[in-house]
Amino acid sequence: MNIILLGPPGAGKGTQAEQIVEAYGTVHISTGDIFRKNIKENTELGKKVKEYIDKGLLVPDELVVELVADRLMQDDVKKGFMLDGFPRTIFQAEELDKVLSKLGTKIDTVVNIEVNPDILIERAVGRRICKGDGSTYHVKFNPPKKEGICDTCGQALYQRDDDKEETVKNRISVYTDQTKPLIDYYTKQNNIANINGEQNIDTVFEDIKAALGSDK
Repeated sequence: MNIILLGPPGAGKGTQAEQIVEAYGTVHISTGDIFRKNIKENTELGKKVKEYIDKGLLVPDELVVELVADRLMQDDVKKGFMLDGFPRTIFQAEELDKVLSKLGTKIDTVVNIEVNPDILIERAVGRRICKGDGSTYHVKFNPPKKEGICDTCGQALYQRDDDKEETVKNRISVYTDQTKPLIDYYTKQNNIANINGEQNIDTVFEDIKAALGSDK
């Protein structure tokens, strides 16, 4: 089973990705992981990626596609894969279709986790992290016993810079603008499953399993 996983920052995509991998045995393919692996192994593609990253530039679509195509040709993905963080543009989606066509396969389902932006903001802005052991709390949904103090180690909690409201709003806006054309693209292909990510974690996963079917 070949899956694309979409979802805005804070939608719980990481948690659902872990459960999909465990339930279906698919290989989780993240573009970030591919970048890091190629850079670490000093491959020719990795050297090219590093040049852009070192300059603070976005890695061009063509190079991202080349890296993903290389990953999809490896033996471990033949029984199924889940793409996370790719494609991000229509060009990448179209090139992915070409690569998969050459490999004699296709995307079975695009899982699109949807959450109202106001809820995403509330989730992120209320998050607090322990400076000591890294435990995560939420001022509303999972508050510490004593305000601002970690339950387990007693150290102070803090708010990450990328959890500040303006930063979160900007990330969501960028994601929405970037992803809408992709959602339209896969809607036309009739292989997208829109999942209500505002439910509890287990219910979201049950809906994902219903969309993916029982092909394990």
